Amino acid sequence: MSEPDDPVDRKHLRVTGRHKAVTTPNLSVSEVEAALGAADGGVVIVVTQAFGPRGDNLVGISDVMFDGHPAVTLRLRAAGREGLIHLSPIHGDGRKQGFTDVPAGTRCELLCPVSGQPLDFVSEVEDGSGARYFAIYLTDQLSQGSMVMVSDVWGHYHSRIVDDFELISAWAASHD
Repeated sequence: MSEPDDPVDRKHLRVTGRHKAVTTPNLSVSEVEAALGAADGGVVIVVTQAFGPRGDNLVGISDVMFDGHPAVTLRLRAAGREGLIHLSPIHGDGRKQGFTDVPAGTRCELLCPVSGQPLDFVSEVEDGSGARYFAIYLTDQLSQGSMVMVSDVWGHYHSRIVDDFELISAWAASHD
């Protein structure tokens, strides 16, 4: 049974491995060979569309690209300063551009760069770090069943991708 604060509908959550055939426009899931970056091959998940708390587009709103994929852009407030941060849309890739000179461990406020609204709070990260997850939605319906959960602590590289209520980031991490 899910905890009351748990945003994931665990009763309906499935980790099936069917993602090779993902046809929704919000994610690209593909196999890679060892020569393309994974040590022994694996799966690459790329966020191809993302939305802020009012449905504003966050992908491709800047000229920043990562391996040919447009960045996911957020506004970041940290340590008394503010700026745009461009995140790699490739799950597990920690590359960033823009406002990046933030000390590790700093709690950040994550905002939509279009509306200026804070990203929606999802839950506490359950690793003892004190970090919290915030939502970048994968569809303009702003459903918790399709989102990337990002941490608000700089240097805390934990994120989760939920699509159609399936935790596909866990599937990708365990995929042979």
